Amino acid sequence: MIVLSVEGVRKHFGPEAVLDGVTFNIHPGDRIGLVGPNGAGKTTLMRIIAGREDADGGTAAIHPSARVGYLEQQPTFQPGRTVWDEAHSALDELVAMQHEAIEVAHALAETRDDAEHRRLAARFDHLQQELHRHDAYNLDHKIERVLEGLGFRPAAFQLGVDSLSGGEQNRLMLAKLLLSEPDLMLLDEPSNHLDIEATEWLEEFLAASSAAMLLVSHDRYFLDKVTNRTLELFRGTTDSYTGNFSAYWRQKAERLLVQQRTYEKQQIEIAKTEDFIRRNAYGQKHAQAEDRRKKLERIERVDPPREISAPVMGFPEAERSGDIVLRAEGLKRSYDRVLFENVEFDIQRGERWALLGPNGSGKTTLLRCLMGLMSPDAGQVSLGQGVVVGYFDQQLGSLSDDMDVVDAVRPSHKEFVLQRRRDLLARFGLVGDTALQTVGSLSGGERCRAALARLAARDANFLVLDEPTNHLDLWARDSLERSLREFNGTVLFVSHDRYFVNRVADHLLVIEPRRVRAVEGNYDVWLRLVRDREAAAQESSRKEAKDSKPSKPSPAAGSDGKPPRKRKFPYRKVPDIEKDIFEIEARIEELHAALAQPDTHRDGDLVRGIMAQIESEKATLRTLYEHWEEASEMN
Repeated sequence: MIVLSVEGVRKHFGPEAVLDGVTFNIHPGDRIGLVGPNGAGKTTLMRIIAGREDADGGTAAIHPSARVGYLEQQPTFQPGRTVWDEAHSALDELVAMQHEAIEVAHALAETRDDAEHRRLAARFDHLQQELHRHDAYNLDHKIERVLEGLGFRPAAFQLGVDSLSGGEQNRLMLAKLLLSEPDLMLLDEPSNHLDIEATEWLEEFLAASSAAMLLVSHDRYFLDKVTNRTLELFRGTTDSYTGNFSAYWRQKAERLLVQQRTYEKQQIEIAKTEDFIRRNAYGQKHAQAEDRRKKLERIERVDPPREISAPVMGFPEAERSGDIVLRAEGLKRSYDRVLFENVEFDIQRGERWALLGPNGSGKTTLLRCLMGLMSPDAGQVSLGQGVVVGYFDQQLGSLSDDMDVVDAVRPSHKEFVLQRRRDLLARFGLVGDTALQTVGSLSGGERCRAALARLAARDANFLVLDEPTNHLDLWARDSLERSLREFNGTVLFVSHDRYFVNRVADHLLVIEPRRVRAVEGNYDVWLRLVRDREAAAQESSRKEAKDSKPSKPSPAAGSDGKPPRKRKFPYRKVPDIEKDIFEIEARIEELHAALAQPDTHRDGDLVRGIMAQIESEKATLRTLYEHWEEASEMN
């Protein structure tokens, strides 16, 4: 069965073809990531498939029995409804099926006609199977699970939809789509407006779904977790790749290498043939030249490599600053509640810090306090000697709409002639007439790259970036990651892009409900710590449940009958314990690598010695995990 068949779809905007013969099929179980540079036509293609826009040619045929769900970018709701009402409306078909099942059951009990009884019995069985397949007898639980997974707290369920922010309305539309359980989901940037926790929940939900799906996303972690096939949309057509985004990225590099070699080889042969024809067109070898000319006309030309170019970007060499670039001491900030307090950390020269936390946790507020753009309620921030800050605002407020791009990037602290500004903009992918347009006429991606170019002209040695990957396509994000890794200054940034965080950061500042935690490492390190903490907590709970016995509370016991908890380990700072954990984990990996060496296998005593070391290190690691858990809860 083919759920969706797209054949030769074409779409023009003016003289240019955005889609020029797009052809592909989607089968049950396909979870396809649709990738391509900004402006390639991904959203246009999704809207044509969803029937929201007409194609100039070709067809997008959906199987007659397939139900399609499309994530609308502009939410519309009936007035007067609550969040719960809207979510529940996605299940209207199941509710109608429940009512029909009741009516059929009553009719079955009353009929005396054998043929009618068989017909009703078959219909009742079909309805029961469908209701069971969709878990229709737990609708309230389904709604709660999806709403809470997407970041709605129970207190928000009875809020009117007209009181929601734009981001919350988009999340509600996504909740309705997931609840409706279509056979084909068309998802255009579904993780927009979600924090990391909600995005991870959505990943697990979609990965477990039986629906086919076509999704557009700039979140490479998301694509890796959810998709099993990738379509690249570029120059109006699509290429298909097996596997998720990482598999596509590898296969794309391999294909480019083959395409480049094949193309160059043919170009060399064509050049030799044309040279022969030119030299012998009127000489003794005229007949050979004419024969080669005819063959050259019939040759099937190899297309140039299908290479998606990325801006070079890059930041200039930074002037050396003091060893401590930024110091935060006892920071606190509140609104209707405490966002953060007792925040203390140092950023050393050359480090790259990422600031993580759920939506509304105060990431941008903390960043603005660190930059002196907002005053904390308590505490202070100090910059080190010789620190020059370059700040990237996610609202792109540093660029004036009415200025030409080439003037908007001009720094105030030095002479920067026109050609140097144009060269700088070209490095960030803004070439030709684009550099002469006004900032207000740029697309979101172009404006973001102009703001990054302006940041590069600042000659800062401390880059502070608030969501710098917003509006950037996958190739521009890759360039920015490389540029920040190669930058010899210091970096502090906020980003929801876990892939970006993982590739750039070597330190994390994580805002949690009761504290702000500094972690040495990238996102993968943090994820491992969280999972180890959860596993340790579960193991501790199981052990307590097993060992617990009812007893009469002692006079010193608390109101719950338990004595006050005492420390098992001596007091240590959590970051110090985490550092030991990282070192032990690295040592275990080194021992495993040594164990895998062929020479090791020839020495039995050496194998036994390494195995004993591994077990010893693992025992030490288990103790450190327990110490880390205790310190996290009691410090």
